[in-house]
Amino acid sequence: MSRLYMMVAITNRSMKYKFEEFYKYNEHMVVFETLGRGTANSAVLDYFGLEASEKMISFSIVTDEMWKKLKRGLIINMNIDVPGTGIAFIIPLSSIGGKKVLQYLIQSYEYEKEEEATLRETEYELLVTIVNQGCIDSVMDAARSANAGGGTVIHAKGTGMESAEKFLGVSLAAEKEIIFIVTRSKNKNQIMRAIMEKTGLNNKEKAIVFSLPVTSAVGLRMWEEEIGE
Repeated sequence: MSRLYMMVAITNRSMKYKFEEFYKYNEHMVVFETLGRGTANSAVLDYFGLEASEKMISFSIVTDEMWKKLKRGLIINMNIDVPGTGIAFIIPLSSIGGKKVLQYLIQSYEYEKEEEATLRETEYELLVTIVNQGCIDSVMDAARSANAGGGTVIHAKGTGMESAEKFLGVSLAAEKEIIFIVTRSKNKNQIMRAIMEKTGLNNKEKAIVFSLPVTSAVGLRMWEEEIGE
């Protein structure tokens, strides 16, 4: 008996092929990739003489068994737990559309669905913010004012639902940015509140934010140490 999860791995773009080889070696074949960038503002980058942090984001479906195997390899072989290397985490899924799709996503791994259970309180949450293009800095300023760490951004475009503009006052057909922030659950509400108050639907950013439980994660040591200091 096990659960299904969406695994998300965020790493520097320069490690793209190394991670692809890692997935192939571990027979983790169905991985969807997109490109993103870090959220450090230009003033910080200029001060340290750094270039913008280009990211690779991969999405895949894993079982408990698959995650345990990959997590061990990410730590031992990929050194993802070394500060600045990256982060990987899993989010529980509620359903997948059909057995053939399930078999394709998990490949040779066996899966037997467990009985429905109430999700236990988790230590981390993934905050997903959808915002108008060009408004990343103001959203991250709002999030950081509530003690959020860094984030990762990907570009997106909505499919254009008329009802969204009617009820939310925002057009999903416009160019968008999606910001992912992993935070401790105890900080979730204050960060979401700051984002909505300062950049929400009543503001030019038109930010929409929601959260998903993160049931396990590696690669957060740098952020934890900074908060501790």
